[in-house]
Amino acid sequence: MTAEEPYLVQPAAGVYAYVQPDGGWCLNNAGFVSDGGRTLLIDTAATERRALALREAIAGAGVPLPRTVVNTHHHGDHTYGNAVFAPEALILGHDNARTEQIAAGHQLELIWPATDFGSVEITAPDLTYNDRTTLHLGGTEVRVIHPGVAHTTGDSIVFLPRQGIVFTGDLVFAEGTPFLAMGSLAGSLRALELLRSLDAETVVPGHGPLTDPCAYEATERYLRYVAELSREGRAKGLTPLETAQGADLGEFAAWRESERLVANVHRAYAELAGEPEGAPLNILAVLQDMTVMNGGTPILCHA
Repeated sequence: MTAEEPYLVQPAAGVYAYVQPDGGWCLNNAGFVSDGGRTLLIDTAATERRALALREAIAGAGVPLPRTVVNTHHHGDHTYGNAVFAPEALILGHDNARTEQIAAGHQLELIWPATDFGSVEITAPDLTYNDRTTLHLGGTEVRVIHPGVAHTTGDSIVFLPRQGIVFTGDLVFAEGTPFLAMGSLAGSLRALELLRSLDAETVVPGHGPLTDPCAYEATERYLRYVAELSREGRAKGLTPLETAQGADLGEFAAWRESERLVANVHRAYAELAGEPEGAPLNILAVLQDMTVMNGGTPILCHA
């Protein structure tokens, strides 16, 4: 597969979304906000090459390189490029995002050893917060909000109230399947309620094209589908893989990475068993089950 070229969307003056089609594994979105004098970057990219291309796109937009980077969570597709912007830029993230990123280390290289990630220096947040914090770029207020355990234990929402724009990180995958293996199904539903309460008109998802709040409804339908499917499968004594293999995805069948269903069923089973939200799963077993769901082909990093 050859990915399409990244592109910029400018939903408001001084606000840019950097979209990497088609939003599949390791093709995340980033974004940046600038008042012309200072720039804040939201997430980086999975490889050194893609992070350098993001830096070129920022310079090409005619704004300064960022002095601040906000990581929406610890996953390498959103953080591996941090070193391209540090030490000139201070990295901000949730307390847990820092802890998880350090613990994960070079995890993506282990999962996808054939991918050319380039020279990746794990660069965790310099500054962390617990619940929420606010940054100001000229007249632009940037609210950084932790929704609780959702996609991961250390997610951040980046909200621009005056512009009505929200960067959701991987709380939303536009036209793609949610991934809960390192987070919580119940927490993801609560995060959607928080996103709704912000009343943003423009939604920049962690992966996929820009969208609007209708993405929350679609994501919620999927999460509730997974919850019901898992309740039924567990009651029948089925394994997560057996439950996922017997599922009819219906409206969600066309979403990218449908093999994530089994990872999400693993998470739902853990919560039904009373495990704490975000409690670690056996990721190797989850990856093996996703490979089975993918027709025996290991999932591919498209970066």
